[in-house]
Amino acid sequence: MNSNLALQIKDLDVRYPGTNLSAVQDISFELAQGEIACLLGPSGCGKTTLLRAIAGFLSPHLGEICLKGTTASTPGRVLSPEKRNVGVVFQDYALFPHLTVQKNIEFGLHKQSPLQRHSRSTELLKLIGLSELAGRYPHELSGGQQQRVALARALAPKPTLILLDEPFSNLDVELKERLTFEVREILKAENMSAILVTHDQYEAFSMADRIGVMDKGRLQQWGSPYSLYHEPNSRMVADFIGQGVFLPGIKTQTGIHFELGDVSVPDRESPSLSEFDLLVRPDDIIHDDASELQAKVVRKSFRGADFLYTLELESGSRIMALVPSHHNHAIGEPIGIKLELDHVITFDRSGAGS
Repeated sequence: MNSNLALQIKDLDVRYPGTNLSAVQDISFELAQGEIACLLGPSGCGKTTLLRAIAGFLSPHLGEICLKGTTASTPGRVLSPEKRNVGVVFQDYALFPHLTVQKNIEFGLHKQSPLQRHSRSTELLKLIGLSELAGRYPHELSGGQQQRVALARALAPKPTLILLDEPFSNLDVELKERLTFEVREILKAENMSAILVTHDQYEAFSMADRIGVMDKGRLQQWGSPYSLYHEPNSRMVADFIGQGVFLPGIKTQTGIHFELGDVSVPDRESPSLSEFDLLVRPDDIIHDDASELQAKVVRKSFRGADFLYTLELESGSRIMALVPSHHNHAIGEPIGIKLELDHVITFDRSGAGS
């Protein structure tokens, strides 16, 4: 295994205790040093089980987990969690209420001298912006401050990997968005590899260099946020990531034809099937008052800088469009639209890529 990689997982299968049923199955991916990854998927898809297996809390039935080139888990041999050099940030932060902020951060540094412990905790307090609160106790901190202290405590021993189990789920939306960026900056400043578990795709997009979309215990796709959004490898990923609708299309000599018009497609990108469903994202639809193509506004959601309009086409099919918020159209009003389809993503009617 490659010691330059923070984490390698190969053909991993973890089963429910006492059964032959797999909680996660056939999982393989790699994480480079300094990369932040996210396991994303609906409830019950196996992402927390996978995180627990990486931490050493669960033993694999098949496959292998390696940390910095060292085998940590194989069937029948599991390195204990405390020997893995892996930091974990739990959903409830699990700070020690009787210890100050600084002492919480120093908790995992008991093998170091008092001077080394103080130096490292002071360094991390500065990094998380809480130097002035070093002597306070957890109950005297806000939720966001507690979250940063929990992260600093996990970072203190300089682990190989940090695991974050839905760490933002108890925070309000505004604080969650701010802390997502802050935590990413802190991890990058430490050149720390990390894996975040979440069901919130916007959180994943803000935080991660790599995202693994999971469904029914399997890893459906592993890639950058951009590739998952613009190059989904399955209908499940296309449907789960971002927003969009599927419109029926047919293959032509020069490309594809569907309700919004004809689109030229290079031969290498041409669908293999003669009939298919085409994915249309909100950013594929441009508001254009001069366009002859019209659609009726049936729903709208104000987002500050823009509206997310749901538009009804002549056939009754519905699409979505992001429109600058100074274009404030009424429900039932027809507006002009045009298509700017930079990524042609098609699937057959059974759900497979075409």
